[in-house]
Amino acid sequence: MTAPHSRHRRALVIPVGMAMATTLAFLPNATATAVEPTTAAATATDATSLSYVVNVRAGHGPSKHVKKAIAEAGGTIVMSYDQIGVVVVHSSNADFARTIRKVHGVESAGSTRTAPLPAQSTTDVGTPKVLGAQEVSAARAAAGQDPLEPLQWDLPAIKADKAHEKSLGSRKVTVAVIDTGVDDTHPDIAPNFDRAASVNCVTGKPDTADGAWRPGAAESPHGTHVAGEIAAAKNGAGMTGVAPGVKVSGIKVSTPAGFFYTEAVVCGFVWAAEHGVDVTNNSYYTDPWYFNCKNDPDQKALVEAITRATKYAERKGAVNVAAAGNENYDLSADEITDPVSPNDTTPTERVIDPSECYDIPTQLPGVVTVAATGAKGLKSSFSNHGLGVVDIAAPGGDSTAYQTPAPPATSGLILGTLPGGRWGYMAGTSMASPHVAGVAALIKSTHPRATPGMVKALLYAQADATSCTNPYDINGDGKVDAVCEGPKNRNGFYGWGMADALDAVSR
Repeated sequence: MTAPHSRHRRALVIPVGMAMATTLAFLPNATATAVEPTTAAATATDATSLSYVVNVRAGHGPSKHVKKAIAEAGGTIVMSYDQIGVVVVHSSNADFARTIRKVHGVESAGSTRTAPLPAQSTTDVGTPKVLGAQEVSAARAAAGQDPLEPLQWDLPAIKADKAHEKSLGSRKVTVAVIDTGVDDTHPDIAPNFDRAASVNCVTGKPDTADGAWRPGAAESPHGTHVAGEIAAAKNGAGMTGVAPGVKVSGIKVSTPAGFFYTEAVVCGFVWAAEHGVDVTNNSYYTDPWYFNCKNDPDQKALVEAITRATKYAERKGAVNVAAAGNENYDLSADEITDPVSPNDTTPTERVIDPSECYDIPTQLPGVVTVAATGAKGLKSSFSNHGLGVVDIAAPGGDSTAYQTPAPPATSGLILGTLPGGRWGYMAGTSMASPHVAGVAALIKSTHPRATPGMVKALLYAQADATSCTNPYDINGDGKVDAVCEGPKNRNGFYGWGMADALDAVSR
């Protein structure tokens, strides 16, 4: 059985009409459930086979001694990322990790999943609110705007509309969408798509077949939506991205069932590092553990593998941006109850210390952690927060009942591209993160020689400081839904403040 929770808790999808079920999905501390599939998942050749990461000395591949030990323990090497010392292995030996950890030269090792290969299937929460032909044709844009831009309240919220009068960004800058796949045939994405920096990393080994980075017909539109938010072309059609002049690539890391496993995520970061990517966007958490605790040897190995991968990508020039999550958790609290891990078999409720157990890649060192805001500029009802954890805020949408945008926009959600040449609304910190990735791309465009550290410093310095929202009663029921701590220029709801696209191209 899969966990009774949506895999895509970085993205909330709101159907038309704002019915009661929809409203409940936005209530603080409420978790939307996913419908269990009725069809059986595909069966692996070996139903007991699991995937593992074996971490050896960084900068070196596995020694002959380690290779021999892996084989003797019943493991098969799928891929070795020698640059960071991470080896992807498949094995049906239930004691593989325990055995290989004792081998000289192995620093850590752990299973990347609890379900046999492949993982059981799951579903997203609802479906995107797709714009119909009548809604598309009814949109009225001002001169210089793309047709659907009036519906994008999120662009003026970060001054992207003003930024575009100065610069659309540089075509020498690429943002990689590490996600569920990108439909590069979409008319708003095709003009800016970077095929050379795109790949399918689902197995942990790069697949460069043409179109391998695209989502299948039954797969989530999540990555395509994110890509459009970042770099939908300003081409007189559809919508406009935050940085419509930069390039965007698709690095597919989620299984058809929607799971983001460690071996795929490591592959994605290393691929980005080796292919000149300037910014990576990460609107997911790495399955099957929402939080990975270092006192567990398996989870410790996963943290180590992805930490190495993110640091390598940054050393090679990429700014890594990630979504903070959608549970209204205080990530700086003493403890959090995690009811959904492991989400690929049977979850067991556990209490964790978020200073010792990490949502990866979001909480890793050097990664830009993004909280979401709604159309009124307040923290989105669902957005995680935390003093010293959240770095910056950006529009991620919220229930229109809580934060209603000014006309002509009609939805409090975020407009984005959908596979098949469509557009639609989604919400979540998944939608906030690409806004920041887009602003980071504009900064890199303005300062092409800036290192990742310099880009991040400018991103934070240019953010519009935003005071704490206290008391925070987003649904107006008289109860405090979250507590914000910290001063105006560095607090738990908004970090350094709201991302500022205009400063990104002006300063």
